Amino acid sequence: MSASNADRAAAEAAFHRLRGSHPEPLALRLASSLAAPATPAELRAMAAVLLRKLLSPTASPDSSAAAPPPLWPLLSPDGQVALKAHLLAALQSDPPKPIAKKVCDAISELATLLLPENTWAELLPFLFRAASTPEAPNLQESALLIFARLADYIAESLLDHLMTIHNLLASALAHPTSPDVRIAALSAAVNLVQCLPTNADRDKMQDLLPAMMRALTDCLNSSQEASAQEALELLVELAGAEPRFLRRQIADVAGAMLQIAEAAQLEDGTRHLAVEFVITLAEARERAPGMMRRLPQFVGRLFQVLMQMLLDVEDDPAWHTAETEDEDAGEGNNYGVAQECLDRLAIAIGGNAVVPIASELLPQYLSAPEWQKHHAALITLAQIAEGCAKVMLKNLEQVVSMILNGFQHPHPRVRWAAINAIGQLSTDLGPDLQVQYHQKVLPALANAMDDFQNPRVQAHAASAILNFSENCTPEILTPYLDGIVSKLLVLLQNGKQMVQEGALTALASVADSSQDHFKKYYDAVMPYLKAILMNATDKSNRMLRAKSMECISLVGMAVGKDKFRDDAKQVMEVLMALQGTPMETDDPITSYMLQAWARLCKCLGQDFLPYMHVVMPPLLQSAQLKPDVTITSAESDDEIESDDDSIETITLGDKRIGIRTSVLEEKATACNMLCCYADELKEGFFPWIDQVAPTLVPLLKFYFHEEVRRAAVAAMPELLRSAKLAVEKGQAPGRDESYVKQLSDFIIPALVEALHKEPETEMCSSMLDSLNECMQTSRCIKSLHASIKSINWVLLQTTKNIPPLIIYLGCFLDVFLMRIK
Repeated sequence: MSASNADRAAAEAAFHRLRGSHPEPLALRLASSLAAPATPAELRAMAAVLLRKLLSPTASPDSSAAAPPPLWPLLSPDGQVALKAHLLAALQSDPPKPIAKKVCDAISELATLLLPENTWAELLPFLFRAASTPEAPNLQESALLIFARLADYIAESLLDHLMTIHNLLASALAHPTSPDVRIAALSAAVNLVQCLPTNADRDKMQDLLPAMMRALTDCLNSSQEASAQEALELLVELAGAEPRFLRRQIADVAGAMLQIAEAAQLEDGTRHLAVEFVITLAEARERAPGMMRRLPQFVGRLFQVLMQMLLDVEDDPAWHTAETEDEDAGEGNNYGVAQECLDRLAIAIGGNAVVPIASELLPQYLSAPEWQKHHAALITLAQIAEGCAKVMLKNLEQVVSMILNGFQHPHPRVRWAAINAIGQLSTDLGPDLQVQYHQKVLPALANAMDDFQNPRVQAHAASAILNFSENCTPEILTPYLDGIVSKLLVLLQNGKQMVQEGALTALASVADSSQDHFKKYYDAVMPYLKAILMNATDKSNRMLRAKSMECISLVGMAVGKDKFRDDAKQVMEVLMALQGTPMETDDPITSYMLQAWARLCKCLGQDFLPYMHVVMPPLLQSAQLKPDVTITSAESDDEIESDDDSIETITLGDKRIGIRTSVLEEKATACNMLCCYADELKEGFFPWIDQVAPTLVPLLKFYFHEEVRRAAVAAMPELLRSAKLAVEKGQAPGRDESYVKQLSDFIIPALVEALHKEPETEMCSSMLDSLNECMQTSRCIKSLHASIKSINWVLLQTTKNIPPLIIYLGCFLDVFLMRIK
């Protein structure tokens, strides 16, 4: 409460001392203060927060700091009775809404402990009475909110009283004066439907759906959009979790949602949630197959709404400056939502449903005078391509013609959108697009790179070259290389960083795709690349320098060791100097440099060994990074740096977990690079095995990030192979075959254990492959019994991975044959 950090720290220390020495007086004092209307509101609110923390202490994200023991068992029987009574009295004292919600939190927290043990008998009768008192709307709202939060705990105990709760909710959903009561009733209904154990039980609640929808429309009709958005969020949750609950009235519900989405007078957030509801239903394929496909008229209306939302774009001067931070300049709130939803809709319901609708709307937009409509049509083509690929391939000529016409449009944002569409289709419709239309697409992109009046268009054309070349054979690409490379070299000398970065990425991709054919351009290209690497030292140029590393290493791999060797030495000296320079945590150079070193290793092979002493220490440091995790209560008012894009937040039960993704991505990159070095250097990697194996083996069960596990799994057979070759070739001083056995005894049981605990089917397949390779390399049978038990478990979990399972069984046959020999 105090503004002084020192005062707050002293108060917190006193609170923790009291918690340890006098838990019962502390809890009862807080609860009685909470129940006393005379207590100042600020103190009542703080008492509710502290009491909830006492009842459910949140574990510290620092695993070394143990959470305090639960308080409830420390209370005497009389103290427990008094505390429960104070909490219910606090709710009946008609506190202000913010305090009432905190009291609800505290009651819910305690109820989650007591209801499973059936030791709060008076709670449910109290809630039933309170939720049935429309003349006391605040108390009714609070009771309904507690019902909502406790649904998972009380659903089964309510089975004998379903009609009572049904009638109670029906009445509350139609409360004559309080939208807050209606929303609380909606929350309780949605949560209860999700928690009921059977479809038959849910069907008993199904006729509440019209009242649930009226709770939403009543809010809209009375211009209470904040409440309407709360209702929409609840209904979106229901659509995702129990779509079949909506099936009988799906036409009415979807129609109402589309009406909201079409209502331009409503707030953007309200319309977006209505769209989200329909998209969520479309995505519910497994739980309610084909539900939206049976409503083509609604799909058409939704598609039209999304295309209209794409018109929310203006010709902002900042866009034309081609500064990276102005990438979204001119885009309104609706634009990004429409882009994402078009993509999701196409993936959810497929091309047969979407393409006929698009074929009707796109020509209308492309024949309109407004540039925004041309822009929207081209963005739409790009967004639906992934989900509609099979159908769009049948009409590829028409699609390509639409897009290439956009290259000639007078407005630069339309030309940018056309380039964007070609880039996206090169990925989603490749390699068919490349094979059939390279003679039209590549010259168009080359011409777009000459648009010096619009550097953002130039940069995007270079980026599209990357997309096109990734699905392109050297035979298709080679005839165009003279023109493309010369234009990209011109762009490298452009003053705009975005253009230079685009050119670097495109050159890297072109070199990677054309391979040996790129030797012709090496002498012209490499001096420019090295100049950027050596001179782009300002902080503002970090990404430019990082991309130069990527480009140099990919060009080196394309042309081969003999052509690249002399420049490689110079480049690696620069990288070694950079390696010793302190870098900020968000510096992209760190990740790019790790990958560049690995490519240089692939290019130079054994000639790279002298540099390993420089490369490995920071690589191991990155692989050993601890996940940056923050844990708070899901109901906590403390946000986890929600404006920080590098933090991903997920809610699990009553906990909110924030994970810094940049740390995980760096860790994953490092683990992939370690696997790459072991694979490339073979026995040359031996000196590092004793540091790498203890680093990677625990990461077989690193559940924070799938790519980290994948890299660790892939590295296991490479480490064993490296050790075995080093011993066989006499390059492992002081080691013999017992070292390989020791290493396999460390790796194989860990793989078997990880396989047993792995939640992802695809990862199980990778683990089986890895285990097969490890056992064939080590010819070890020690873990055979445990491995057979593990494969039995995998067979019980899934029947989809038949080919990997056959490989795995084959590995046991190999081992068995070795044994009998």
